[in-house]
Amino acid sequence: MSVDVSVVIVTYNSRDDIDACLTAVRETTSGIAYEAIVVDNASRDGTTQIVRDAHPWARVIPRTINIGLSGAINEGVAASSGRHVMALNPDARLCDDVLATLAAYLDDHADTGVVAPKILDDDGTLQLSCRAFPSHATAIFSRYSLATRLFPGNRYSRDYLMSDFGHDQVRDVDWVSGAAMMFPRSVFDRLGGWDAGFFMFNEDVDFCRRVHDAGFRVVYNPAVAVYHRIGVSKRAPARIVIERHKSMWRYYRKHMRGNRLVDAATAAGIAVRCGSVLASGVVRGVATRVRG
Repeated sequence: MSVDVSVVIVTYNSRDDIDACLTAVRETTSGIAYEAIVVDNASRDGTTQIVRDAHPWARVIPRTINIGLSGAINEGVAASSGRHVMALNPDARLCDDVLATLAAYLDDHADTGVVAPKILDDDGTLQLSCRAFPSHATAIFSRYSLATRLFPGNRYSRDYLMSDFGHDQVRDVDWVSGAAMMFPRSVFDRLGGWDAGFFMFNEDVDFCRRVHDAGFRVVYNPAVAVYHRIGVSKRAPARIVIERHKSMWRYYRKHMRGNRLVDAATAAGIAVRCGSVLASGVVRGVATRVRG
């Protein structure tokens, strides 16, 4: 039997999430043929065993080294057979018949390269999961920036985060969160997959950018929703901080390069930001130990 949708999930020490994620896929999906491929990036918490024991219908690909999110997505897609692929985070839970609805949208709209559902926090609060493409101002007006926290209603943050959009209607957007997105296998193959140079962060922005460049649409479809627990830590490990900033520079080099002066200033700005985040983490850690 042919497979309509392949759900590809990349895990890393995701024991506490993957069971609920796969259970929701099983409980909410109907009317289509689907499969689940779990690519595990060298977890040490028993993630793969949970999948094998509780969800024998899902295929597990265990890795001995962590190759990053994009590389693992590519490996999962290569091992799958669906006409369409649903990239899904392990900390996401489908709460509607997401797979069938998004697959039907792609079948009915051959010009669409990516379609994504509405994303909600566990308490039902809307996550701003569709955005405008980054610009030089994004460093100042991103979701977690000081400017956005202090002045959430400023025009630049609203434009980037698309917070003026009601998120209750189907709409073409620049990019959508990779926590939950579906794309035709044919588009994935045409683009050569996700860029494995993005170990973590900005891989979804890059993929959507290349989808646009290839002449396809990126669509936000709130007819169905996914719950997603954002894994943001105020004390992120140093490697995560470094990878985030490396991904910023990689995205800039691929899609936003200007003259040498602008490029040098951008590289310096990213490096300074990375250093300041690392330094603030050290200071918070010392302060915590002192108070303790």
